[in-house]
Amino acid sequence: MTDAGTPKPESDDVAGHDPLSVSAAATLTDRIIENVEEVIVGQHDAIEHILVAMLARGHLLLEDVPGVGKTVLGRAVATSVDCSFKRVQFTPDLLPSDVTGVNVFNQKTREFEFRPGPVFANVVLGDEINRAPPKTQAALLEAMAEEQVTVDGETRTLPNPFTVIATQNDVEPGRTYDLPMAEIDRFMKKLRLGYPSEDEETALLQRVAGDHPIDSLEPVATLDDLRGARATVANVTLSEPVRRYVSRLATHTRNNATLGVSPRGAIALVRAAQARAILDGRDYVIPDDVQTEAPSVWSHRIDADRPGEAVVDAALESVPVE
Repeated sequence: MTDAGTPKPESDDVAGHDPLSVSAAATLTDRIIENVEEVIVGQHDAIEHILVAMLARGHLLLEDVPGVGKTVLGRAVATSVDCSFKRVQFTPDLLPSDVTGVNVFNQKTREFEFRPGPVFANVVLGDEINRAPPKTQAALLEAMAEEQVTVDGETRTLPNPFTVIATQNDVEPGRTYDLPMAEIDRFMKKLRLGYPSEDEETALLQRVAGDHPIDSLEPVATLDDLRGARATVANVTLSEPVRRYVSRLATHTRNNATLGVSPRGAIALVRAAQARAILDGRDYVIPDDVQTEAPSVWSHRIDADRPGEAVVDAALESVPVE
């Protein structure tokens, strides 16, 4: 793990890591998906979306009603990779320092020592993030955007890779806080799991009748595997016509919403499309990759008089592929 006091490098977090071959990266994702499905039933697409976000150097927000497996899904993905993992239970009384860390005076050395918070991990699970007040939520803004935190004027780099998987309940509106748009825009993807089908729930009940399978889940990938796969994704070819297609889609959302997709959102989409190409065993992005990823990457970033999903769907239907 990167030391908490190491200055943050100016190069991208995939620089200096040897990429895997496309086939090796695709095989790695298949192995992780199969491992997670030992715990999670009926969420193949959601697992793929989480891996896309991780490989594309992004963060993920899982929103749904309580009890559908959001936290278990996040834990299963993190456990499948042999990396550092921390869980933060967001509550109304949680302080920003409870997330980022705090300087504590050591009476023996007569100096202040930094005690890192749970944000110093490769995968951070923020459980029920909307139960914490905005000030505490804001503690993640710098971390998610720049992979660093600043405490008492000193900036410390976060481990590489660094991924936040946050969950939030969309019920009990009087007991939760809305996430600010600045924070929502830092999540590459936002997903809903939904209820399982009758057959899926029956299979789930059989699995958890004894010990929960999450307790015996073992890693199937190393941290170096993940770093190599991320480097592979960063090298996926993104042609000029595909880049222009993404720009035209983004422009369409801006012209048809109060708040359309930001340049950060456009970057997130092309990175997610690169990761999707790897999952499909390709080293180049095609428009289908963009169209597959756009709903989960863009819908939550749009403010309009209709759902963001509708604005994205309209853009995909209206903007031609040239």
